[in-house]
Parts: sequence; structure tokens; C-alpha cells
Amino acid sequence: MLVNKTPSISVKNPRILILSLREIKFHVSRCFLYEFEDAIANFDMVDMLTPRLSPDLFKITNNLATHTVKWLNLNQMINPLMQNIRLKQEYELIFIFCQYPSDLLAINSLKGWRQKCQKAVCFLDEVWLEELEQWKNHLEILNDFDAVFLAQFSCFYQVAEMLKTSCYWMPMSVDALKFFPYPVQPERSVDVYNIGRRSPVTHQGLLDMAGKQDFFYVYDTLKSLYMRNYSDHRQMYINLLKRSRYFIANKPKIEQAYNTGGKDDLSSRFFEGAAAGTVILGVPPEGEAFTTTFNWEDAVIPMPYDVPNIAEFIAELDAQPERLESIRRNNMVNSLLHHDSVYRWEKILQSVGMDSTPEMETRKAYLQELAGRVSSQEISMEEGKTVCS
Repeated sequence: MLVNKTPSISVKNPRILILSLREIKFHVSRCFLYEFEDAIANFDMVDMLTPRLSPDLFKITNNLATHTVKWLNLNQMINPLMQNIRLKQEYELIFIFCQYPSDLLAINSLKGWRQKCQKAVCFLDEVWLEELEQWKNHLEILNDFDAVFLAQFSCFYQVAEMLKTSCYWMPMSVDALKFFPYPVQPERSVDVYNIGRRSPVTHQGLLDMAGKQDFFYVYDTLKSLYMRNYSDHRQMYINLLKRSRYFIANKPKIEQAYNTGGKDDLSSRFFEGAAAGTVILGVPPEGEAFTTTFNWEDAVIPMPYDVPNIAEFIAELDAQPERLESIRRNNMVNSLLHHDSVYRWEKILQSVGMDSTPEMETRKAYLQELAGRVSSQEISMEEGKTVCS
């Protein structure tokens, strides 16, 4: 069985340099970025460069830098990290995973980085169609990379037209081994897990259920969700998902369609909920990105954003145990076969003509083995435990 290891800051003969903002940016929304970086460090030879700066100070410098670049085309001169880092060795590839275009400015802290890195790839998570004009100067930085991957399909073609370099759409991923409830699946004692944006109507209905019956409802109670420790927070989140029967996940910015230009896209929660074997309820995105990525039956059970009769909705599903078991099984199998981080990293390497590592091939074989055992019911998903024959 493969075991996830903590990535080291430096390894022997590294070929990959990852520039990570994990020691500066602590918002929970960045967890899946850091998890992807950790996964790469598990199956490739990686140096993880993690600049440090006071998060409060970085908020100021980053805001100033962002607004300066938006108004003045100084995208290669502005350095919000306020430090100059010179690489001491050469790498086959430098990789940076940016949540927003503003993160791109961090590359300016690496002096002469292109001379030290044979290839360069950026994976950009979030940029919306309505925002492209204001991010135009930031996005020009991407022309210094050999390949650019966009997690959002809704503006992929528009961004690709803006750039002179190779541009690809690639959906997010998940560490399917971490989320997979194996070898011992704990009891799914959380009835509904609901994080992030939520409907007040649906939330109140779930609160009523939790107050009147044996029903465990887990939800956010704080604003401005910042982590003390990324690994601790992620582990808690994974453990809760493994113990959840239902997980509510809606398309991004469901209450702020004016920010998206009316376009739908994917959210990391769909990948995470599926990998953990939950039954996902919510409003899925419309369009090709969702239908091609989650192309199996009941990947998400459509549920309106506002559901005043949520108790009836859940009771109707609870009366179909065979369907629920099939959903959990299909979600896990497809996550293992298609959405683990190793598959995304393989495509990134292929885009710049680099080979996979032996560790990647071993991981893929193990993912396929697990998927086969779940599909054949060799691993039997009973309510409350996993039986491995």
C-alpha cells in the first residue's frame, strides 16, 4: 500500500522546483493547491521553495502590487514578497500553482529564474470572464511560461487567445488516496456536511432536523476562514468527509453570478466529496466542464439551492439504500481512475516533453487496483465499515 509522505524542502537530485505560497497564504480555499504540491513531492523529485513573509504585511504589499500592475504595465518589476531569491542550481522544470492572477507576481522574487529552469509551467485556478480585462497585465506574465493550464473552462478560450504560449484546460484534482476511506471506513456518523456558501433556507431546515431528531449536521460557524496549519486543517476536513453520508456542493459563486458573467464552472468540493465516497447534493454547474468531468450517473444529485423541505428530500434518498451504495462506489471508483493528482501531473509533464517517474507509474497501478477491488465489490461498502475480502 502506498503511504503519503511529507514533502521535504530539498531532495537529492531534484528536477522540479515548486514555488509555493503556503507560508504566506493561509485561507482554507487554498488547501487543494497545497495538497497538489504535496502530491507532486510524493511521486517526483522536488525542491519546495516556500518564501516567508508576515501574512498581514503581505496583504498590504500584495494589494499595492496588484493595483499597480492593473494600472501600469510593470508586471515584471513589481515584487510583493519584497525579497530577491537567487536559485543556486538548475532545474528541468519550475512549477507554480496560482489561485488568482495576483499570485503570478510572486515569480518576480526569483531573479534570473528562466535561466535556471529549462521549462516552466503555471496552473491558474480562478479567473472569471468578467474579470479578464482588469487582469490583462497580470496575465501577460504567463507568456514567460512554456505551458499554462487553466482550471476554469468558462474563460479558457478567451485566455488562450490573449496568450502567446501553449494553453490547456485541465480540471482540478484530488489526492484520491488520502480521501479514499480504506482500509477501515469509519462509521458515516455525520448526516450532512455543509461548508462554504450556503442557502439560509436550506441551512435552517437542517438546523431544525438536528434540533428535533438524531441527526448530525456539520457546518461553518466562522467568517474569514484562515488556517493555523494547513496539514492539520486538511486532515480534519478529510476525516469529516470520510464520516459524512451527504455532502452539499454547489457551483462556484452561486450567489454572485454577476461576477462570473453568467458562466458556470467546477469547484474542488465536487472532487473531494466524490473521492471520500459521500453522496453529493446541490446545484451542479451547467456545461461541458461538468458533463465531461463527472460523467457518471448520480455524481451529483441535483438539489435546489433553497430547500425548505430538506427533511423530506433526505428521507426520500434514505429510502433508497442500494442507490446510495452505488453512488458512493461510483464516486470513489471514478475518483481513483480519473481525478487523482498523478493524472494531472502526468499531463503537465507531457506538455513540456518530460517523462513520468517510476513512482508515478506505481501510484497509477495502485489506484487502478483499488478501483478494481471497489468495482468488483471485493471491497464491500457496508454502512459503517469497509469489509476487505
